[in-house]
Amino acid sequence: MNIILIGYRASGKTSAGRELAKLLGRPFFDTDRMIFAKTGRTVREIVQSGGWQAFREVEKTVIAELSGLDEAVIAAGGGAVIDPDNVSMLREGGRFVWLQADARILALRMSKDRNGAVQRPSLTGAGTLAEIEKVLAKRLPVYRDVADVIVDTAGKGPAEIATEIAGRLEDDPMNEERKRKRRRSHVR
Repeated sequence: MNIILIGYRASGKTSAGRELAKLLGRPFFDTDRMIFAKTGRTVREIVQSGGWQAFREVEKTVIAELSGLDEAVIAAGGGAVIDPDNVSMLREGGRFVWLQADARILALRMSKDRNGAVQRPSLTGAGTLAEIEKVLAKRLPVYRDVADVIVDTAGKGPAEIATEIAGRLEDDPMNEERKRKRRRSHVR
């Protein structure tokens, strides 16, 4: 089972994802980094040259590749789950963990990320907090619908978030069912 981290920019997907991968002894993949490795361009550069649709097409290709993995930790881009095809591909072999934080916390984190503004363009052209509030209003129902587990990241560091995710997934009844199925398939 893959663990797919979803949520808005600066929700902690990459930093907590790395910690979670270390904790569980799994490989870690970040879709934005994979997009850069595949194209040699940042999200900003792709969007500037071809628009958001061009970026979403590359993102979908990367997600298709990642969906074939097993036992990986995947940090998905903030808008990746807006596309139902991406959700379907990732859901086949994974569980979605929504890293949640309120708009003010996200804005504060984004202001501290020197590379974030350089690599990721504005989604709406509005100021940071206004943009976050506007985009979150659209995405919250999707995140809520897709999430198998929700973790509030406010006031928590990456290691604490990773530990909480691991514990929540271990206690998840669906996890127990998957373990039983694996044991049965190994017995045959």
